Amino acid sequence: MTSPAQVEHNTNPSNPHGEEEGNWLKYFGFSTDHKVIGIQYLVTSFIFYLIGGLLAEGVRVELATPDPDFVSPDLYNGLFTVHATVMIFLWIVPAGAGLANYLIPLMIGAKDMAFPRLNGVAFWLIPPGGVLLMASFFVGAPGAGWTSYPPLSLVTNQAGQLIWILSVLLLGTSSILGAVNFVTTILRMRIPEMTMNDMPLFCWAMLAASSLILVSTPVLAGALILLAFDLVAGTAFFNPTGGGDPVVYQHMFWFYSHPAVYIMILPVFGLISEILPVHSRKPIFGYQAIAYSSMAIAFLGLIVWAHHMFTSGTPGWLRMFFMIATMAIAVPTGIKVFSWVATIWGGKLRLNSAMLFGMGFVSMFLVGGLSGVMLASVPFDIHVHDTYFVVAHLHYVLFGGSVFGIYSALYHWFPKMTGRMMNETWGKIHFVLTFLGFNLCFLPMHWLGLQGMPRRVAQYNPEFATINMVCTIGSILLAISTIPFIINAVWSWVAGPKATANPWKGLTLEWLTSSPPPVENFLEEPILWSGPYDYGIDTVNEGSDRSVEDLLAEVKGSV
Repeated sequence: MTSPAQVEHNTNPSNPHGEEEGNWLKYFGFSTDHKVIGIQYLVTSFIFYLIGGLLAEGVRVELATPDPDFVSPDLYNGLFTVHATVMIFLWIVPAGAGLANYLIPLMIGAKDMAFPRLNGVAFWLIPPGGVLLMASFFVGAPGAGWTSYPPLSLVTNQAGQLIWILSVLLLGTSSILGAVNFVTTILRMRIPEMTMNDMPLFCWAMLAASSLILVSTPVLAGALILLAFDLVAGTAFFNPTGGGDPVVYQHMFWFYSHPAVYIMILPVFGLISEILPVHSRKPIFGYQAIAYSSMAIAFLGLIVWAHHMFTSGTPGWLRMFFMIATMAIAVPTGIKVFSWVATIWGGKLRLNSAMLFGMGFVSMFLVGGLSGVMLASVPFDIHVHDTYFVVAHLHYVLFGGSVFGIYSALYHWFPKMTGRMMNETWGKIHFVLTFLGFNLCFLPMHWLGLQGMPRRVAQYNPEFATINMVCTIGSILLAISTIPFIINAVWSWVAGPKATANPWKGLTLEWLTSSPPPVENFLEEPILWSGPYDYGIDTVNEGSDRSVEDLLAEVKGSV
């Protein structure tokens, strides 16, 4: 990783997108500018995050007491099913895609994504997919979702189930189109001086996540299409009364749905690997180990799906294989955690909002990772299967992991996207409320699961009432925590202090263009002249307030 960092030359040609810079109306129409599309992804996904959060509050308020309060058991099933689908397919996955859309061309010195029109199509599949998903809830919530395993799905509301299937197919197609674009862009659009081992780690993470999408998402699409045939055409792919096998549906579903965890978390791994070195003022520890561990996670993620099915009649020898594979995937994940801690250790830490959420991500994901290793063990998994221990583990990985990381990235790159700085006081309030609310909501669920409280139930044993009330209070605090973020983001975008091109003194390419960047990203084609994480090694702009123009003049003068 001895290559060069970044200065610019070559004049930017005319605007190929036909868009006026600074025109806010461009965010409401079809665009081929990757930066516009990235922000469209982020804003749309955050709106669905708020909707999914409201559904979650409905679940938690119902669980505050052991008795039915305001929803029936069937409606409760619909609430948590659509909540989960929204959070996965309409929040975490598209938010990661939005950040990747905005950042990857900038990080590799490209003018845009490899396929700009395809990029726009991938985004515009998301709004109709989201509308259909919400419609499935109102048309027939009890029959909508992955908890309606066949043959149960054949006797519930078929309309709701079919609309749910169609929405997930649209959203899956969007992911596939985006993955094709990311892989091609990363492999073919880098500036000539940038080898694979010179790429920012976020590019490695997106390469791994996109590979997983391309392999696993078509299997989910196939399962849902076959299920739709069972529903409307009378086939029996999964219906045992006609000779089908519902366990095959589970295999096909989980072949996608466990890799989906890594599809959601791998981009965040990459984002955190970018953020921690900048705010620690230290080189990343173990660049190649972090990069190659992302690819190892992508490979191992494809051979662990059946650990979700230890209670589905899986043979003992197969249980052992999936137990070992699931434990093995903790190794590349652990490499990343140790590397992040080593990066922070001894650094000159700037405890701003981005860094606080970044360190919060590492600590919360570590808890989820440790409970994941516990669940990989067959005896323990059977003991806590379908209990609230699994719910706690899931949320420590996907909220404590993905959402904390997304927040960290938004604070870190907000100045680059908008040209404005966010308010640090509001950001720290947001972090404290999120951290306290999250742990108050989900940490006690480990105890609930170990004591035997099953998930997916609206009525439960009264002995669990106190802990459930604590969890509900935590969920309300977690919901309140989004308010300071929304106020901060809107106010800062409109009237926040103007940001310089490189407010954090970063070394990756995106910081050596204006904030926000011009339409084709760089006024001149970038040239590498130091590594992306060479803090304290090559002090060309380390700790310096020199502008991009000063650096450019210096390099041109030396040439």
